[in-house]
Amino acid sequence: MSGTGNGKDCIYVQGARQHNLKNISLKLPRNQLVVLTGVSGSGKSSLAFDTIFAEGQRRYVESLSAYARQFLGQLDKPDVDHIDGLSPAISIDQKSTSHNPRSTVGTVTEIYDYFRLLFGRAGKPFCPICGRPIEPQTVEQIVDQIQQLPEGTRFQLLAPVVRGKKGTHAKLLSALASEGFVRVRVDGRVLELGEKIELEKNQSHTVEIVVDRLVRRAGIEERLADSLATALERAEGTVVVELLPRDEEEGERLRQIALKHQLHDSESEVGIEMVFSANYACPIHGSVMEELSPRMFSFNSPYGACPSCHGLGAIQEFATELVVPDPSKPVAEAILPWADSNNPYYGELLKSLGKQLGFSPAAPWQMLTRTQQQTILQGSAERLFVDAESFYNGTRGYFTKFEGVIPGLKRRLAEATSDRVKQKLEQYIVSQPCPECQGTRLKPQVTAVKVSGHSILDFVTVPIDACLAMLDGLALSERQARIAHEVLREIRARLQFLVDVGLEYLTLDRSATTLSGGEAQRIRLATQIGSGLTGVLYVLDEPSIGLHQRDNERLLRTLFRLRALDNTLLVVEHDEDTMRAADYLIDIGPGAGVHGGQVVAQGTVEDIIASPASITGAYLGGRRRIETPAIRRAGNGLALAIRGATRNNLQAVDVDIPLGKFVCITGVSGSGKSTLINEILYPYLKHHLGRTSPRPTGVESVTGIENLDKVIVIDQSPIGRTPRSNPATYTGAFDAVREVFSMTVEAKARGYEPGRFSFNVKGGRCEACKGEGVNVIAMNFLPDVYVQCDVCKGKRYNRETLQVKYKNKTISDVLEMTVEEACQFFENIPKAINKLITLQQVGLDYIRLGQPAPTLSGGEAQRIKLATELSRRSTGKTLYLLDEPSTGLSFYDVHKLLDVLQALVETGNTVVVIEHNLDILRVCDWIIDLGPEGGRKGGQIVAAGTPEAVAAVPESYTGQFLSRVLQQFPRRAIGSEAAQ
Repeated sequence: MSGTGNGKDCIYVQGARQHNLKNISLKLPRNQLVVLTGVSGSGKSSLAFDTIFAEGQRRYVESLSAYARQFLGQLDKPDVDHIDGLSPAISIDQKSTSHNPRSTVGTVTEIYDYFRLLFGRAGKPFCPICGRPIEPQTVEQIVDQIQQLPEGTRFQLLAPVVRGKKGTHAKLLSALASEGFVRVRVDGRVLELGEKIELEKNQSHTVEIVVDRLVRRAGIEERLADSLATALERAEGTVVVELLPRDEEEGERLRQIALKHQLHDSESEVGIEMVFSANYACPIHGSVMEELSPRMFSFNSPYGACPSCHGLGAIQEFATELVVPDPSKPVAEAILPWADSNNPYYGELLKSLGKQLGFSPAAPWQMLTRTQQQTILQGSAERLFVDAESFYNGTRGYFTKFEGVIPGLKRRLAEATSDRVKQKLEQYIVSQPCPECQGTRLKPQVTAVKVSGHSILDFVTVPIDACLAMLDGLALSERQARIAHEVLREIRARLQFLVDVGLEYLTLDRSATTLSGGEAQRIRLATQIGSGLTGVLYVLDEPSIGLHQRDNERLLRTLFRLRALDNTLLVVEHDEDTMRAADYLIDIGPGAGVHGGQVVAQGTVEDIIASPASITGAYLGGRRRIETPAIRRAGNGLALAIRGATRNNLQAVDVDIPLGKFVCITGVSGSGKSTLINEILYPYLKHHLGRTSPRPTGVESVTGIENLDKVIVIDQSPIGRTPRSNPATYTGAFDAVREVFSMTVEAKARGYEPGRFSFNVKGGRCEACKGEGVNVIAMNFLPDVYVQCDVCKGKRYNRETLQVKYKNKTISDVLEMTVEEACQFFENIPKAINKLITLQQVGLDYIRLGQPAPTLSGGEAQRIKLATELSRRSTGKTLYLLDEPSTGLSFYDVHKLLDVLQALVETGNTVVVIEHNLDILRVCDWIIDLGPEGGRKGGQIVAAGTPEAVAAVPESYTGQFLSRVLQQFPRRAIGSEAAQ
């Protein structure tokens, strides 16, 4: 392809060489849905994000003033000759999940900001104690309300100067008399100040000045206003109007009037009262409320945040169940922090405690009394004789106060300066709801503000679809309706966008840190729809992640809406529905890494299918296929039985997971899959197999664990948070590589041991960057920036270490090799090749051995973990748990992954995957389908059985899609055909 694009109807890329791209040139039609596909590592993201989006960002920054650019820094130009017709670009990728514990679904989407505005401007404050309305009133407003009383009503104005305080209050009473006041009401009795008033010193009293006595009639407004002003001034903004009926009939009538005003003190033993306040404060309890403003409803502001947890909704506490995870063990072994420390002092301390409290350190923890356990954990103020050598004075035995295990851990954490010590102590800490705000994050005064009888919590703690229904049922006054009209329109629109992308089961107070990559990406997608921008280039990274096939249609409709606004959508995607719905399809390949980086085929779906060179086209057209097994495995006849699972939205679920099979847990988004496997099954197995973690709550029992010897979780969490972690070190292959270099002639001559070739310890590493190859620049409110080390130029090692070579390659050169290159380079080194081959088996032959962990996708990290487990010896009694292993995988890569997973099951192990991919679902042995919907409408077992059995259940959404693919790919052969 040659020439120059005109930039009007297409984006023209010329000479793209970023990463593994091989000088490619292509046209992307504007204002259309363009899908980039191809095998993993072929260069899709390099083209979409690192070339096209990066150049769009760079040009945007260059368009800013020099003053603004100094804060943003200089962005590197991607390795491309020219890009023409580029629009302003917005990236919506999988790594956009917030790691800030203050972020919630509501704040990320900005919906919560609109709710703050709604409550700050149209809310009505109520007392958090008694629920009375809190309304500041002027003297004129109070006069108007009193003048609405029936003609001839007698009343007196009281100024409460003392409320429920002990004392004789003699000085106050004397001062009031000298100021000219005649009467006071003390504890409900009206007394003359001229009389001698003696009050009980040790009892609580209420003293109210009788400011004036009046009869309701025309013409008293001026006197009433003056008296009210006096009363409000003396009582700091509060005045009590006591109604004085002449008879019982009038009394009942006046009582109804007072109740109508909702200010009658029903607990009062005195007469009929109306209480008014000139402040935002409860006239009865004095609960103070400042003037309403949006900032009051923010848990990120000191004006609204709970002072106890500072708006986090949770506090970090050392948990007894983590400090003592196995109560059946002897006391000396049960207290895990002490047992792990191997410090003999703790043993002597326990013996001394046992003598004083009456227990043996060899006795099981659960046999100790509650008092004994509490004393050990929380300490005692009594002095204890410790029969051990004193570190300070060298004597044998000494008296000391016992601080307790948990206070001791808190002190050690506060004093710790080492990250290693902090990490070790933090494993005993759990996040618990704040006892003050009960996890709401807000002050009680804030949650007492209401709109149409609902607090702000009522809207953010229910699923989004229920929140929409509540908004439709609001009963607003005319004034509130005028104020809230635009705000409510915006809130409804944004909530509807979230429903449109399949997230109606989320709540607005859900922490952003708990969202999956797919959920976070769809939230950002919904936010962009709400912005209503046109003429923008949106670059998306697999938006279908975590989405059930049923919801794909809704996601596609969302993408079409963005396209209808004259935006261009560039989507990196492997989902078949999305590819078939695309206006234009570009297949990058043909292979991964050095074997990719070329445009294999482009055009419509039919063009891709017709291309003989396209692997994607071969699968779309049926020339290649993942065969459906003719026979489903019978397993070993054993099962894990989960009973009474009620965590999150699970509705007392009972389910059996057969062992010795390939099992898929599926269901619509939010149906409870991750809760069942990640929050119940795995922690329960970990507790019983490892005995170092607490038994999870929300489940009655899990039986059949004795049929397993270990459980391995292979999730998509990073293999490390810093550039120090990489595939070579994680899999253990780098240990063998370092041994190889230490055996060279040059290394032996210099006396270099394997440790010399580690970039994690002093000696051989570059000390300027501490072996990271980069220096971290803290950017305060922006993510940290990694800059190549100026001394070693990213090689990680010092000059002397790099002088040692094996086959003319330095240790740094080896880290730059791809897995495929390393397999050839170390083909005669069994220890290294065994680890590296497993990376090839899971389709990661294109990644570099030293590729920093932060640059790996979730799917790549998961497959590295899978490769690590594959390199270990199998026992045949292992349970493997995987969470959406198809993420980021093409048809070809899924084919290879299935071969690996099937091989694990063939040796007697059990593989359980949370998955939506229909190719994986139709080749597994057993399916457990949760639903029927997400959130509160889910959490039930809809169907369980073989794929054919689930496909026959009409209520199962999964079954409906399975029946189609099973007809399309009938069972023909045993096992899956090897990926070509």
